[in-house]
Amino acid sequence: MDLWSWITDLNNSKMVALLLFFSTFVGILIYLFSSRKRSERLESYRYIPFDDDEPDQKHQDEKQS
Repeated sequence: MDLWSWITDLNNSKMVALLLFFSTFVGILIYLFSSRKRSERLESYRYIPFDDDEPDQKHQDEKQS
């Protein structure tokens, strides 16, 4: 019961939340960059927003009509 009252104290709960979120963040970073294949695959996704797709021919035909 003492542990519960310690955690519910506002000053202590901030520290617990900080440790929880920081450890989750570090875990995600370790997961992402631990494997060489995964790192290369994620690097290949880097420029996806800038890739130009071929315009849809059907969509262009509708605009011309």
